[in-house]
Amino acid sequence: MTKAIKILLIEDDVNLADSIVGFLQDFSDVKVVEDGLDGEFEAQEVPYDLVISDLMLPGQDGLTIIKNLREKEIETPVLILTAKSSLDDKIEGFNVGADDYLTKPFYREELLVRVKALLRRSGVFSEDNTIEVGDVLINLENRGVQVHGQPVKLVGKEFDILTYLAQNKNIIITREQIFDRVWGIDSDTTINVVNIYLNNLRRKLEAVGQDNLIKTLRNIGFILEVGE
Repeated sequence: MTKAIKILLIEDDVNLADSIVGFLQDFSDVKVVEDGLDGEFEAQEVPYDLVISDLMLPGQDGLTIIKNLREKEIETPVLILTAKSSLDDKIEGFNVGADDYLTKPFYREELLVRVKALLRRSGVFSEDNTIEVGDVLINLENRGVQVHGQPVKLVGKEFDILTYLAQNKNIIITREQIFDRVWGIDSDTTINVVNIYLNNLRRKLEAVGQDNLIKTLRNIGFILEVGE
């Protein structure tokens, strides 16, 4: 079952990467990239909820990756995971735009706590695996949706689109971002499929009184708009 939370891990130590994937995959999909240039490209092209990056990487170092992402106004949270432990290294990491910094070797439990804290801060993770937006309750564990306790039956991609928009509530999301996130940039499907699934999703939400939950901004994108 595809999970809603997506994490990009940029790490050239294969054994360490495998270990990290092993204890993050319970609640997230983790994509591993070993080269820094490839990692930066992936972080720019695909909407991730979190990037975990080493600093010393082939192709391009982690600090440059973060700096370039922030210059392109990509605000995906970044956790630096590195053997470089000096205060100057940490300050430099935060100054280029990192959100957290963890030195190797590390305890598994500490990495988990830091990852979940960053995801919780950005609103994409809760301990009970639910997201609540307005009158809509999304259960990430059983992929169920309820409005005022009434179940709404959504097929796979409909659920994924709703979850992605809910995780980014009150933020404009382009059709391209939805396609990349839900279908993947390597998909053979055309981007027009986004409109088909969004129309189906809207119709099902309207049937339970959520007529204006997802708004279309002409030639810009979509927004799931709820009051704070």
